[in-house]
Amino acid sequence: MATTAQLFEEPFDADEYIERLAWRTPGGGSKGGAEAFDPKKLLEEFVNHIEELKQLDERIQRKVEKLEQQCHREAKEFAHKVQDLQRSNQVAFQHFQELDEHISYVATKVCHLGDQLEGVNTPRQRAVEAQRLMTYFNEFLDGELRSDVFNNPDKIKEAADIIQKLHLIAQELPFDRFSDVKAKIASKYHDLERQLIQEFTAAQRRGEIGRMREVAAVLLHFKGYAHCVDVYIKQCQEAHVKEKLEETRHSDVEQYLKNLYDLYSRTTALAAKLTDFNLGSDKHTFLSKLIKNIFSCYLESYIDMERQYLQNRSGLILQRYYDSKNHQKRAVGTGSIQELKERIRQRTNLPLGPSIDTHGETFLSQEVVVNLLQETRHAFERCNKLSDPADLPKNAFSIFLLLVEYLCVDHIDYALEIGLSAIPSADAKNANLYFLDVVQQANTIFHLFDKQFNDNLMPLISSSPKLTECLHKKKEVIEQMEVKLDTGIDRTLNCMVGQMKHILVTEQKKTDFKPEDENNVMIQYTTACSKVCAYVSKQVERVRRSMDGKNVDTVLTELGVRFHRLIHEHLQQFSYSSMGGMLAICDVAEYRRSAKDFRVPLVLQLFDTLHALCNLLVVAPDNLKQVCSGEQLTNLDKNLLHAFVQLRVDYRSARLGRHFS
Repeated sequence: MATTAQLFEEPFDADEYIERLAWRTPGGGSKGGAEAFDPKKLLEEFVNHIEELKQLDERIQRKVEKLEQQCHREAKEFAHKVQDLQRSNQVAFQHFQELDEHISYVATKVCHLGDQLEGVNTPRQRAVEAQRLMTYFNEFLDGELRSDVFNNPDKIKEAADIIQKLHLIAQELPFDRFSDVKAKIASKYHDLERQLIQEFTAAQRRGEIGRMREVAAVLLHFKGYAHCVDVYIKQCQEAHVKEKLEETRHSDVEQYLKNLYDLYSRTTALAAKLTDFNLGSDKHTFLSKLIKNIFSCYLESYIDMERQYLQNRSGLILQRYYDSKNHQKRAVGTGSIQELKERIRQRTNLPLGPSIDTHGETFLSQEVVVNLLQETRHAFERCNKLSDPADLPKNAFSIFLLLVEYLCVDHIDYALEIGLSAIPSADAKNANLYFLDVVQQANTIFHLFDKQFNDNLMPLISSSPKLTECLHKKKEVIEQMEVKLDTGIDRTLNCMVGQMKHILVTEQKKTDFKPEDENNVMIQYTTACSKVCAYVSKQVERVRRSMDGKNVDTVLTELGVRFHRLIHEHLQQFSYSSMGGMLAICDVAEYRRSAKDFRVPLVLQLFDTLHALCNLLVVAPDNLKQVCSGEQLTNLDKNLLHAFVQLRVDYRSARLGRHFS
């Protein structure tokens, strides 16, 4: 291995260096490589390598000494060069000082000469200016303005400078001798001032900033300069408002309303901050007048555009929803014929008109409702800000009517109508009773509607006569919906009972309560009872999911009463042997267990009484009177008790009728 300086370049690892040296030495590896390990060869190689390293060190040291000597030599040469440069710089600095003193001397002479020239020229200029002003003054004195400067519109700047100076001179003249000329100068002064302001306004409208700067510089010396500032501010406001509103007024009404609300809100907020400054005793009236001048043409038509936009937007939201369902809205009939049909349907549950199959679709969408409420909320916010205080309740009420039309009538009420039309008849088999889903969603939606009524509408109308109209309209909407909800729930309950009745008719056999083998009955309750109870449990749970508050107990009470009536009438259709009576008692016990799910005391009490009545089917004849006088049966009509006793197979043979004589 050749020993060179490159072997020791960074990063250097001594262990790795030794390992590489040993590995390359024949017989020096840990395993000996191709030859067996030979420590003598390795030692000899290390000794020779150490000698090489010493020689390398000596060579490097000589090289270092040589480089150090060269560095010292170059440092001395550089120091001499720096000293020479410093001496040259000192000489240049001395020359610069001498030149600066000479320039100062010349400048002093020039300034002195300029002062002398100005002393001669200034009186001459003043005399020329005075002569010129006297010439123009004579024209006003003669009553004929012949100079081109007063007749050329392009020289209005020069004319303004002249008339401003003449106006100052005229103030010093006695009124009795120069009243006529003073009036003419004043008239020309105000005329030019007006022209300059008009020119400034026109330039601002054209966006010519340079021309505005020129005219403003001329007007600076006129009394009407403050009016120029007012015009500038007003023009800036009107130009900004017009630019933001006019471009969207007819192309994008939504953006127009947003821009109008934003600009008006920011302007009124600025006016509120400005009231902290001393703007005079009537600063509120002054600021209100300024705002009205800017926005009046837009605020006059605001509510019409708001209502038109809300109508179009709400209609579009609904149409998109029905299109997504591939649903063509049906025409909901109104008038006396429709009202008559509705009354008949409510009282008889007859399907007056074609029944439709909605395949479980409620046609109610919370997304649609949220979008409608959000659009209306924005409308209420804009109405509150942009309406005149006297018109605010009326405008808010008109927005509320649109919400009622599109949300309550066109969406909720329409869904209720479709839901009512889709409710099957009471004798339908395997009917999809999805109207409860409609009820659930309608309740949720109406809670959102009611929240917006209280949060967004009430603050706008609470202190106006429109409050009564709003409350009346809301009550009217609620009552109309409640009628349809009650009708749909009633018909749905009838369908539930009809489904129970279908199960009983299909599954209950006469031999269930009069078995052929009285001693070999192994079942606890009949198949019909089991299926009815399973169906009832599902419907009870469904009612709980669909209703809220007291409505749950009300509906479950009605369902429980009808359930009891059905079972009561069903049991009276059979004859009962002794073992059959026991099965009937087991069935009623199971029905009673289902009745507990209702959590309604009345329903449970009805089934308790029915269970007690079923005991009359199995009790010994001699104990009938005692059972009938028990706590649960003593208050019942004797004819009802007798009717149950008559269901016993042994009624005639045992002459049980004598126990009720």
